[in-house]
Amino acid sequence: MNFIIDWLSFYLIEQPEEEDGIKQVRMTRYLGHDEYQRSELRDFLDGEFARIAKRKVEMNPKTDGTPTKLGQFVLEPGHPLDSNPNYALLNRLLAAETPSESREPCQELIQSYLRTSQVRGGVLIVVRTRLELLDERYVFILKCDFEQKTAVITDEKSLISNVRMAINAKNMKSLMYPYMIESGMNDPYHVKIHQFSHARYFEEFLRFIEYPQTVTQIVSDEVISLARQHIEYTYPEESEERVREVEAIELIAASPKRELSEKWEHETVMEAMQIITDRQPEVELKFKLDHMQIRTLLADYGSTLHIAKVNGRYVVILEGEQLQFERGVSPVEFAKPKSLAEIVQEIESRSSYSPPMAAMPGEPDDTPPWE
Repeated sequence: MNFIIDWLSFYLIEQPEEEDGIKQVRMTRYLGHDEYQRSELRDFLDGEFARIAKRKVEMNPKTDGTPTKLGQFVLEPGHPLDSNPNYALLNRLLAAETPSESREPCQELIQSYLRTSQVRGGVLIVVRTRLELLDERYVFILKCDFEQKTAVITDEKSLISNVRMAINAKNMKSLMYPYMIESGMNDPYHVKIHQFSHARYFEEFLRFIEYPQTVTQIVSDEVISLARQHIEYTYPEESEERVREVEAIELIAASPKRELSEKWEHETVMEAMQIITDRQPEVELKFKLDHMQIRTLLADYGSTLHIAKVNGRYVVILEGEQLQFERGVSPVEFAKPKSLAEIVQEIESRSSYSPPMAAMPGEPDDTPPWE
């Protein structure tokens, strides 16, 4: 995959010493194709465009911290795509044939970038390229932040020299438009953005682009929706129990950490889980048992992962054909496994066993509404 550079705009953004100081553009260069070919930027950016284009991205990322995302242009109902200011700006950059034609939209872009909160000093580069042979046009927006405490080896006497403003392409943030689904197939409704930084300023400076929900958010919304259905089906309308359950679900939805609520029977959980995993087979299940972290797939619950309770204590059972250890040998690797019955007996013997209370007559039926 080879990209031909039509023009490139280079901006050096100065970081003021004052924390609340205004960032300014200290240097600007506009390069045409021939100037770019002769410049040192060619070596610096060599291969980056192909790497950005080939970088894998999911329509719905697994987590909000995923570095590569697809952004979609925000559209008001009944309005065309070109009513979105970010779409219009990116297409003006696509249409610019020469460096002089690119100046006005590039200036608009850099001013939008400088108004973004938490923007850092560094180099912002705007490039229009064409995919060789197919002649497809693309706009790349690249940002390299200044490296801190960078040094280079100089000579035998000084050994190293401090560099005040240094950049590299390793942690470069990037935006590519249009999104290349595959070579020769483009999606004009999405942009591909990449940034490792936890700060979202590069993601946020184009304000009329939104990012799809993560898989975690989609699954959470689905679970809350199923829980509300279950409450509506189980408890009489306007009853105290229904009000309490609705409040509990709202609290769960807003809480970053939750404990096992022990509300649903195993069959109810399995049916709800099946609805989710049919749509999202790779959904993860992560939880902690005291200090122990368990991470698996939601689809494993009820088949190779089980949750039980013995003597008021939670027991998590994982089953599989093979048990492997990572680096660092421990005595556990030599253990001859006990039977499950022996382990349960040991847990029960640690304290007196209190049998669970029998269900009271008239309690609501736990049958789920989505059968």
